[in-house]
Amino acid sequence: MKTTRIWDLPTRIFHWLLAAAVIGLVISGKVGGNAMNWHIRLGYVVFALLVFRVIWGLVGGHWSRFASFFPTPARLGRYFRGKPLAQDTAGHTPLGALSVFAMLLVLGAQVASGLVSDDEIAFSGPLTALVSGDTVNLATGYHKDWGQLLVIGLIALHIVAVLIYWIIKKNNLIKPMLAGDKTLASEVVATRDSAKTRLVALAVLLVAVAIVYTVIGLASPALN
Repeated sequence: MKTTRIWDLPTRIFHWLLAAAVIGLVISGKVGGNAMNWHIRLGYVVFALLVFRVIWGLVGGHWSRFASFFPTPARLGRYFRGKPLAQDTAGHTPLGALSVFAMLLVLGAQVASGLVSDDEIAFSGPLTALVSGDTVNLATGYHKDWGQLLVIGLIALHIVAVLIYWIIKKNNLIKPMLAGDKTLASEVVATRDSAKTRLVALAVLLVAVAIVYTVIGLASPALN
């Protein structure tokens, strides 16, 4: 057995910040009223985190890169036959990878629809002036109904999967996402997690924030 750094610090911070922000979004959306101010702010936070994760999935530590865990047919086949390689499960398992990509897509759709939603009561997305009324109605309906249900459903599925791995498979997935290390039977490549890596992550975060700020600012010319 060998202890190996799998999750770099930026990925771990991203994971827990996203979890907290999404839970806050769901709660504030249900409460409504003045809580919608927080709903909007948290929506921007999730937007920035998603942009960060997409970029970090290209330049981050080894096991944070999409290429290291993309659920190819070969990886899925080995996993479901019970014969995965060490590289198939050191980071996200192929099944876990499907969950990750599903979460990114669903949250991305929720953020995008929120930007052009308007419930005509307490919430109006910053980009509603840039699209037609039909688009606003369609986005609002998705954001409040199917989009919200998909987010809650994926959160519940994620929690159930973590508990199954912990209780039945005796594989604690939470500890590595807190400490960064996993104890593995086979030797695999350790992820980069140095001061330089963390400075790069900070730069990526600043780029993500700038992108969000720019997108939100697109509405300004339309309002003048």
